[in-house]
Amino acid sequence: MNKLKLGIPKGSLEEATIALFRQAGWTISPRSRNYYPDVNDPQLACALVRAQEMAPYVANGTLDLGLTGLDWILETETESAVEQICTLTYSKSSNQPSRWVLLVREDSPIRSVGDLNGCKVATELVGFTRRFLAGRGVTASVEFSWGATEAKVVEGLVDAAVEITETGSTIRAHGLRIVEDLLYTDTRLIANPAALADPRKRAKIDQIALMLQAALAARHKVALKLNCRAGALDEVVALLPSLHAPTVSHLYDPEWLAVETIVDTDAVRELIPRLRAAGAEGILEYELRKMI
Repeated sequence: MNKLKLGIPKGSLEEATIALFRQAGWTISPRSRNYYPDVNDPQLACALVRAQEMAPYVANGTLDLGLTGLDWILETETESAVEQICTLTYSKSSNQPSRWVLLVREDSPIRSVGDLNGCKVATELVGFTRRFLAGRGVTASVEFSWGATEAKVVEGLVDAAVEITETGSTIRAHGLRIVEDLLYTDTRLIANPAALADPRKRAKIDQIALMLQAALAARHKVALKLNCRAGALDEVVALLPSLHAPTVSHLYDPEWLAVETIVDTDAVRELIPRLRAAGAEGILEYELRKMI
């Protein structure tokens, strides 16, 4: 098989993507001043590509497969030219979707998108923003921002900006106000249609998609193991969420049982004290690497 050409997003998403692939089973090793990282899979050839440019490269066949945000697929208008294999919700600092927001100074009279008529708006997402405003019947000047977009609003160089954020904390810290959310975005695994038509490449793409999704699913779950007396089993099991049902097995002492299950990470701090009160002992929590 010809090697599957895989695009890794260069920049803010690079480290998070490499970490996700490592968890899924692939070690990608960037080299200084080299856009072609090594990977521990002879069927893959990796290239570092800016997320903003990923979809066009996948669409024209330069790459067979790549990871980029929904925002850049929409910005480059390549929705119909690439196949979206799966959604992978992760970012440089969290496992939550990001959002593009319209922001203004706190003291700005702009209270809605409709107030932007005749205004100047800075953003990196120029094409999408222009189409969004046109769809709302708004006539505004939308200019490309090379960076420091929020600062341009603070300094009064533009009336508003369309910027990406995860929590909004930086925006508030600069004395800015979010007027409206324009787009929720997350990472998509996209493929070239011709690559998908090749059975061997399709099999490799399916493998990568499965393992990346399994790695991400595991980030939201942990495994719990515990022991309890037979008389406390029903009360303990009643507390445990599970994909199907907890695994219960007998210990050497017939009066004791071992229980194992998978739970949401966020539920653990509330669950363990309740399990302890119900009679559970030897409670262990451990991280998962993959969950399918």
